[in-house]
Amino acid sequence: MSNDFPPISADITPGAGPVFASESEFLSPAGKKIRDEVAGMIPMLRRNAPEGEELGALAPEALDALHNAGVFKMAIPEEVGGYGLGARDIIEIVTTLGRGDGSAGWLVIVSSGIRSTLAFPQQAVDEIFGMIDDWVGPLVFGASVLSTSVGSGRRVDGGLMVSGKWSFGSGCKFAAWAAVGVEYEDDAGRPRRGIAVLSRDQYQILDDWKVMGLKGTSSNSVTVDGEVFVPEHRFVHTSDLPKIMDSLRQQYGGRALGGGAVAGSVSTAASFAALALGMAQGTLECFTEQAKVRKPFNLPYPTVADMPSAQVTAGKARAVINAAAAVVHMHVDEVDRRVLSGRDFGFAEEPEIAMDLVHAIHQCGQAVDMLQLALGSSTVSLKNPIQRFVRDMRVLATHGALRLDPMAEINGRNIFGLPPFPMFAALEPPTTG
Repeated sequence: MSNDFPPISADITPGAGPVFASESEFLSPAGKKIRDEVAGMIPMLRRNAPEGEELGALAPEALDALHNAGVFKMAIPEEVGGYGLGARDIIEIVTTLGRGDGSAGWLVIVSSGIRSTLAFPQQAVDEIFGMIDDWVGPLVFGASVLSTSVGSGRRVDGGLMVSGKWSFGSGCKFAAWAAVGVEYEDDAGRPRRGIAVLSRDQYQILDDWKVMGLKGTSSNSVTVDGEVFVPEHRFVHTSDLPKIMDSLRQQYGGRALGGGAVAGSVSTAASFAALALGMAQGTLECFTEQAKVRKPFNLPYPTVADMPSAQVTAGKARAVINAAAAVVHMHVDEVDRRVLSGRDFGFAEEPEIAMDLVHAIHQCGQAVDMLQLALGSSTVSLKNPIQRFVRDMRVLATHGALRLDPMAEINGRNIFGLPPFPMFAALEPPTTG
């Protein structure tokens, strides 16, 4: 048996994935174009990230570049001015954004949620998407849409009067519309949940996004002064959303809405996993670059890169990154495969897939922590992108839908055949009768 192994190219981008990986068959020309354009922005995104943290929102240069690349339209169907990209396209773009700046990737993910506003009556769809060609940045942001605590509403002629405060409004400083969670009592005195769309002149942005990571996402709270009127066409019940979203694939082309409610949920979870994957890749890239020029503090090696312990750490980190990439790519390719073949996901499949993706997020977080500790105190400088990756990754992992143990419990109940919990505890059960 020969001991000759094929050489590994020194030109491979550190952390970029398996050495012999090829492009997915589900990556579209439009998706590849946007991904490659975003890849060219990585140095700019890293350079602008500190300004974004100070502003609590993306720096103007970064926002304009992302807008010009079309990332805020990637999940919107072509019929209303977007690109209608599929799951693989979107995670390739988000992963690349994550390599540059976690806040940029987060903002693009949540702005993709605008497609859910297509579930509103046509008048609202026309009002919102009629602005798509002229608006810079995301058109709509969501705040406390599926939270346990939402705003209050009361029925009046022609709509609802809405009041409240809504948290975590990512992208609120840039958007033209707000989608917020509302609870009201129906004629029988039963609590009902829904989503109301507010115009920009109906709410105020609070200066309360003071956090440790993802600081550039403008995830401020918003509030209204007293009550505001929301016309009927700008309101939809949360219990109706899955059915309506499923019906949209008959109305719109492209892959963005072609898979129904569960496929949409899987794609969203995969996007957050792709962001974690990109940040882990970005950390490994920065680690590799810095380790080649930094000298060890207390060992006689020329550089940190010459230290066996640093080499072991880098090797372990890349293995974690590649494993996470394999999981993410497997699931999004299956989404696209089923969309193209007209096959649906069952609700029973969602817990296992979501758990795989959440687990990948936390594994990437461990890789980022490992790389920071191996490089040492130079990484704590606010000028060093690694410290920002560490903070952004930690905040990502604390999101209610992305915490490991609760998702493991949901998955475990599925394994034992126990009655399922909803993926979001605040979801209103479907009405009957």
